[in-house]
Amino acid sequence: MDDTYPYRPAGLAARDRGHALFAQTMGYVAATTGLFALGAYLGRNLPAGIAFMAYLGSFAALIAMNFSVRRSQGATIGLLAAFGLLIGVAVAPTLVYYASTDPQALWQAGAATALFVAAFGAAGWATRRDLSALARICFWALVALLVFGIVLIFVNIPYGSLIYSILGLVIFAGLIMFDFQRLRRTRDIEAAPLLAASIFLDILNVFLFFLRIFRAGNR
Repeated sequence: MDDTYPYRPAGLAARDRGHALFAQTMGYVAATTGLFALGAYLGRNLPAGIAFMAYLGSFAALIAMNFSVRRSQGATIGLLAAFGLLIGVAVAPTLVYYASTDPQALWQAGAATALFVAAFGAAGWATRRDLSALARICFWALVALLVFGIVLIFVNIPYGSLIYSILGLVIFAGLIMFDFQRLRRTRDIEAAPLLAASIFLDILNVFLFFLRIFRAGNR
């Protein structure tokens, strides 16, 4: 007698899809991080103008991903790879600056980012409360933070950079929780590249905020 079952319970099948999506998404995050590191290495001696063009290119690749995700999975993955490489080139001058002035801040920020993302990612994954409202609040808070950053360019506010960075971490804590909750709830494997791009951006921004904080603390 054949003991195998001709079907799998719906709950187990959904769980398997969820595990597959998680593994694929985090694989894309790891690959994007590797391409980011490669781009940062290639762009370490490039002029600032090239870095700015790379930033515009990475932004264009990110937008294009939203249009290609339903048309071609291969094209979306290629755009994600281009995004990782270009954003690495764009951020290279910043990393070179910190490496030359305060290299300790780099590994401090890296370690803090890993703990930060792990903690809030786990919280977002575990919570049963819908975080969509929190994501909307964080989005508008991020817009306000960008305006505050522009103000800081022209107005000298005591501890302005520290305040900016701490507020940024608070905002991205909420966005990380939301993105990991989306990752847990989504069952569409085609969404993996977009989820990976969003999580990678969370990680990158948290890393840059921690760089500013540790740079100020090490002075």
